[in-house]
Amino acid sequence: MKYDFTSILDRRGRDAWAVDGIGTCPGFAPDAPKEGFDAIPMWVADMNFPTVPTVPQAIIERAKHPAYGYFDPPEEYYDAIIRWHEKRNGVTGLTKECIGYENGVLGGVISALNVLCSKGDNVLLHSPTYVGFTNSLSNNGYNMVLSPLVRDEKGIYRMDFEDMERKIVENRIHATVFCSPHNPCGRVWEHWELEKFTELCAKHNVFIVSDEIWSDILRPGVQHIPTQSVNEDAKYRTIAVYAPSKTFNLAGLIGSYHIIYCPRLQDRVAKESSLCHYNDMNVLSMHALLGAYQPEGYEWCDELRETIAGNVDYACDYITKHFEGVEASKPEGTYMLFVDCTKWCETHGKTIDELEKACWDVGVAVQDGRQFHGPCHIRMNLALPLTRVKEAFDRLDKYVFNA
Repeated sequence: MKYDFTSILDRRGRDAWAVDGIGTCPGFAPDAPKEGFDAIPMWVADMNFPTVPTVPQAIIERAKHPAYGYFDPPEEYYDAIIRWHEKRNGVTGLTKECIGYENGVLGGVISALNVLCSKGDNVLLHSPTYVGFTNSLSNNGYNMVLSPLVRDEKGIYRMDFEDMERKIVENRIHATVFCSPHNPCGRVWEHWELEKFTELCAKHNVFIVSDEIWSDILRPGVQHIPTQSVNEDAKYRTIAVYAPSKTFNLAGLIGSYHIIYCPRLQDRVAKESSLCHYNDMNVLSMHALLGAYQPEGYEWCDELRETIAGNVDYACDYITKHFEGVEASKPEGTYMLFVDCTKWCETHGKTIDELEKACWDVGVAVQDGRQFHGPCHIRMNLALPLTRVKEAFDRLDKYVFNA
């Protein structure tokens, strides 16, 4: 490969919550490992790979000019986003007017809901559910109504459309927060699924807030279908939120954007986003996006996909062959693995707390799946060099699941 996905980054003391946060937040972060084990960060959803070199190059080049005052993004910023979505997702007809800035995807989700709903409204989501949705919706006075995803005969997570419709009607729901690709299950929704979902929303006049931050991180050969592209109604019914942060490991720089085709919603969301007076673009974040959305970024992203697919294959194959009673549906997108340990815990008379503690003690810093409404699950970040993935599973084999 042209780019580096094998070096082990020493992130200690380098503003990395994934590493420095271990052992600092009981009940949320993993405990620190026992003596003799180093920590393998597999909980926070950022990557342990160096980003594409054009990102630091762009930041450094801009930082050389010693003035960082007020600014408006240039046409180049919008052109880069439009070109990215055209080349990666087949989107045509996207214009500058449809693109709006957000400090973060979750902030964009809340701005959208504040436009579409009233405080105290019920909002439909799928479970398992991204913990960020749970926290941000609860903190802002919205009630989550969860429709569980169900695994089919092949172990693939699917939407339960009958359950969704019943809950929409019973709970008088006007908006749904949709995750595409899905976090934490890793589903990349097929066209027929999206078509059925958007038709259901149109039938009951439910607006869609679609978090598509993971849309660049897919298995080779898998295609992301933007929710807004499914049909004309979905195009104008959906507020979609994106960011380069997940793809290029830029979360610490802040910066995302929404895409809205309906002019009325464009105006209302822009107004809502502005009310805090602190939803403004950072100049270095802007140049990071410009650095990422270069030809090198397209190339780097393709190599990232191959790397993550290899890690996912290794992890899922290892679980199938060595960890009896442990189940994981192979994700088509994201670099997260949502692992169901229910049968293993029942067989071995262990609780999920005891299982997680055993993982953490040997430095395998996985995340508690209950934060995502997985009752006996762990969530694992596989975006790290394959040597570290192999080390993690070797420890899980020796000290946890087959100890």
